[in-house]
Amino acid sequence: MMKKFLLTLLVVGASFGAFAQFEGSKQIFESPKLNAEKAKHKVVAILPFATKISYKKMPKNFNAEANRDQEKTMSKSIQSSMYTFLLRKASDYTVEFQDVDRTNILLKKAGIADKLEETTKDEIAKILGVDAVLGGSFETEQTKSEAGAIASAVLFGGFGGKTGTGTLTLTLNNGSTGDLLWRFFKTMNDSITTSTDDLVEHMMRKVSRNFPYSK
Repeated sequence: MMKKFLLTLLVVGASFGAFAQFEGSKQIFESPKLNAEKAKHKVVAILPFATKISYKKMPKNFNAEANRDQEKTMSKSIQSSMYTFLLRKASDYTVEFQDVDRTNILLKKAGIADKLEETTKDEIAKILGVDAVLGGSFETEQTKSEAGAIASAVLFGGFGGKTGTGTLTLTLNNGSTGDLLWRFFKTMNDSITTSTDDLVEHMMRKVSRNFPYSK
């Protein structure tokens, strides 16, 4: 009986530990200018996210070019997931969000689609014709093979195996000056069940009360 109790306690403790690991830590910054500036905003653009995928132990037959392609795909995928989330809850916000297809076409026409880190936020906002730009970055370090992750998911009853750690940063810059108005930073653990939609959904649930444009 005691052994069964201790085993149950161990499983519950492990589950809480796993959940706490997934939650990670978060930090929020708000500029003193935020309230005054956001009141002037009507249209906000969502930029492709700067994405980096690295490995704790380099996989066999690693292909640097394929890894870069995966980073680019994830960059646009997070951007699209963010737009979908905000569009779905449009009535909850005080601004409109520019269609990401329009955003990406305008960035490409201006020749800066691959040079966002070399361009100031006010220059980007002018090109896009918006009042502010919402962007950010996602960095992940893969620590476990997909096969190992699937085995862990089965072991934990579908909880999802941890395959890596990630840091997700969301930033809001004023369009007229380029000033940083707001920043949200969160660390989280990734799993085989986590899509970019899941990542964004989880992050926005945590930031909802502090999101600058929430009514």
